[in-house]
Amino acid sequence: MSFNNLYYKRTAGTAKACYVCYKPTTTVLATLNTVDFIYTCPSHLSDSGFASIVVDDSKPAVSAEEIARVKAEWEEKQKKKLEKETEDKDKDKDKDKDKDKEKESKDKGQNKSDSKAVSGGLKSPASLSPSPSPSAPKHERYILHREYFAMRQTEHRKRRQVAQVKELAPRLPGAPRETI
Repeated sequence: MSFNNLYYKRTAGTAKACYVCYKPTTTVLATLNTVDFIYTCPSHLSDSGFASIVVDDSKPAVSAEEIARVKAEWEEKQKKKLEKETEDKDKDKDKDKDKDKEKESKDKGQNKSDSKAVSGGLKSPASLSPSPSPSAPKHERYILHREYFAMRQTEHRKRRQVAQVKELAPRLPGAPRETI
């Protein structure tokens, strides 16, 4: 199982030794699924010989004013849509009342259940607006220098091999104990 050379800067609850200088630190570089993680000092993160920060300029920055303007426009459109629907429902109800008078003798129960279904389908403006999703915290992303990444892969490979040996060892036959 290999992993990509893309680490996210996070803060740990307990301090452990830095991978480079062995000083206690709470700054951790971890892969996306935490397959690999490294405790490192913040000073090493600024060192280009250890890691370099990944800058993502592909996403255009959107100002809060623009977000508020678009949100206000959307809410206005939703209100107009809701008002139009209620007007259409009112017209339909007026027509239904006329029909109800004519068909009152035939289908009393059926028309009442239809009008309840129509009124039950109308949603309030609060339920139409999307729930505000909490924005995911943005962690700084780093790429390790190729030599450090190679060392991390080697350590990971050795740990995996040791685990395989421990799993396989009980299934192997023992060495003969008797003399020939």
